[in-house]
Amino acid sequence: MGSVVEEKMSTTPNAEPPTSHAQLRVAGNTSDVKGRTSNILWRIVDLIVAVIFIYAGAIKALDPVQFASDIDNYKILPWPFSVALAFYLPWLEIFCGFALVARTLYRGALSILTTLILVFTLATTAAKVRGLDITCGCFGHASQNWSFPAHLATNLGILAGLVVLWFKGAATGKRAD
Repeated sequence: MGSVVEEKMSTTPNAEPPTSHAQLRVAGNTSDVKGRTSNILWRIVDLIVAVIFIYAGAIKALDPVQFASDIDNYKILPWPFSVALAFYLPWLEIFCGFALVARTLYRGALSILTTLILVFTLATTAAKVRGLDITCGCFGHASQNWSFPAHLATNLGILAGLVVLWFKGAATGKRAD
């Protein structure tokens, strides 16, 4: 039987020997292992950043009056604006976090979250420079005893994650939203 296949292949132009499904699976898996592992790692970073913002938003949404007081402690905005932000910002963080998880409006969510973390970091730094002893309010009571370097390191770590996700999407040329 093998000789019949070989004979037909020699007389047929561009003929290739038959490939079993097992051979196709092995060949496909070896070339995709790196890509799949990389995608899984990026997805984990996505989820970590998303969970951070969903958690932080939920903590603040549960106690908007305390969050308004935390915003007011920065002495940057008048009280009515602090109250408005206290009711709005937590839900924006939650919505953007879920957008990262669902990969819907992904670039918009990354842009908003990057802007928020930059504003939070600059406001915290400005408060420290002015000598204000404030509670950040970012993670509710869990973060109230953190030092300024701990707040700064946390914000810069989150910012790094957001920037890496932004450039990862730009490097692949894929639109996620």
